[in-house]
Amino acid sequence: MSSKLHAYRALLLTHLRSHQPNSHLRLLHHGPDTVEELLDRHVVKKERSLDDDENELLTRQRLTSTRREALSLYRDIIRASRFFMWPDSRGVLWRDVLRENARKEFEEARFEKDPEIITRLLIGGRDAVQAALDKLVEKQKQQIEKERNDSTRPR
Repeated sequence: MSSKLHAYRALLLTHLRSHQPNSHLRLLHHGPDTVEELLDRHVVKKERSLDDDENELLTRQRLTSTRREALSLYRDIIRASRFFMWPDSRGVLWRDVLRENARKEFEEARFEKDPEIITRLLIGGRDAVQAALDKLVEKQKQQIEKERNDSTRPR
């Protein structure tokens, strides 16, 4: 759980820094020291103009970072799908269904440019993978407990 929290915090920090490249980030629990600092942080300021080279470099860095995150998420989905080895009602393995759906979702979001939407998709994907694995573990624990109870019960 702690590593998941650190991963989301790192993703959030990367996202926030990509929108304000030269600002120092202070999270809510650190709080502002003065009213001026509070206003300075939350009042929309006119951004300094960047020349085209700097702007392109920042865009590339953001895209590289989100591309890396997306590839990491996709690999994690493929790895997690290995545990779903039973067939659905049509006789197709859930592993294959999950992989096909993941591929379709990633293809649909392939050309998304809005960093906020990309971040939402990445966080939502991570949450979905973690929830699926948590449910799988819970069901396996229940199955093991059921088998133990059946084996200890006299016949």
